[in-house]
Amino acid sequence: MAVAQAMSSFDAALQRNAVNVVARDPHLHSGNPVQSVLRYGARIRSSSARNGRISKDFGGGFVAREERVGSILVHRTRTQLAPKALSEDATPEFSKGGDEEALPTSDYKRWDAVTARVAESATVAFLLLQLPQIVLNTQNLMSGNLVALTAIPWMGQLTGLLGNLSLLSYFAGKRERGATIVQAVGVVSTGVVLSQLAIGKAMPFPIYVATASVVIIGLLLNWLSYFNKLSPSLWQLWGDAVTVGGLTVLPQVMWSTFVPFIPASILPGTVFGALALLLAILARLNKLPPSALKFYTGLSAWTATLLFMWGPVAQAWSNYLNPSNIKGLSVLTILLAMAGNGLLLPRALFTRDLMWFTGSSWGTLLQGWGILVTMFVFQVINEVYFYGVSAVLAVWLGWMFVNDAKAYSLRSPVAPLIELVTGSRSA
Repeated sequence: MAVAQAMSSFDAALQRNAVNVVARDPHLHSGNPVQSVLRYGARIRSSSARNGRISKDFGGGFVAREERVGSILVHRTRTQLAPKALSEDATPEFSKGGDEEALPTSDYKRWDAVTARVAESATVAFLLLQLPQIVLNTQNLMSGNLVALTAIPWMGQLTGLLGNLSLLSYFAGKRERGATIVQAVGVVSTGVVLSQLAIGKAMPFPIYVATASVVIIGLLLNWLSYFNKLSPSLWQLWGDAVTVGGLTVLPQVMWSTFVPFIPASILPGTVFGALALLLAILARLNKLPPSALKFYTGLSAWTATLLFMWGPVAQAWSNYLNPSNIKGLSVLTILLAMAGNGLLLPRALFTRDLMWFTGSSWGTLLQGWGILVTMFVFQVINEVYFYGVSAVLAVWLGWMFVNDAKAYSLRSPVAPLIELVTGSRSA
């Protein structure tokens, strides 16, 4: 009799708790509340068994987890604004701010796939960018016209190669396949040009040997890292070397641009190189505060981006000093550079990578369209050509912002740019 009364009390308590749980959770249907709770709990346990551990990262920023609500476990999902692969190092990690979010929409998935394919297609433009120069150099070498090779500044090519190598490490670490391939193509094609210059004695051979060694080691280490076959300590050492090298070259190139208006000096490269080396040593000894360590982590990629951004600045300065040089510029080369950077822009915006977007937009708008403006002003190209390219560029940028806003369910096409700059989700 006592057992029967205890069972009856337990049943009544179970019914009351189940009714409360059903009332609080809209996922549970009406009917027998105890059976509803038990069936729902069974579905959750089954789902957990299929999906692995209770809290699991599915990639792309989507996280599934279970939370206790009342006396049962409820399956929750939330999403981050940017893919997880690009939420490391200096790239800000975004969140919509809510604890419970919807799964990615079909528009988000579609735009993710489209931007990835478009970024990979930029490889074609960058491959063709150096191909005419490589063919011309080959013809000059075969004909014995070595003087023609001296017209190519090997230091400028070397600067571009170092920028490609630094960004290759950055994107390989982020697992961005399209951008990684683009930078690898840049390293290899520029390396071929430098090899031709060395054969034609237009580049000092000891510097070429050192450069070739760095390129081979860099490509090998990046390949091993991309496929997770490299020890973290060796990858850190390579990252430190790239950072110190980049921060040594960048200020030196910027200074040299304005010689002879300013005196020639190696002081800028020496000072900044020593500072970068000091930061690298302190970082390895764990002597940097968190804010300084975060700055050092993103320094290599930003330095490489600034190297590329300085290229068109130097070209614009040269055009200003010698307007006649504009007629010697290749319109096809400018368009290829503009197209290659423009194809990378949607992916950079989608991943909310400010460094990537800054470099690509600079290459598109200044190195590409900006130089076309100077060519139009000095009547090197006609109105139809200039306005036609400008219209295509405007349509491309508009298409990019509209689709990105749609993918993230934002109200305004300007909202993606606001998110990119501020690092927070737009209202």
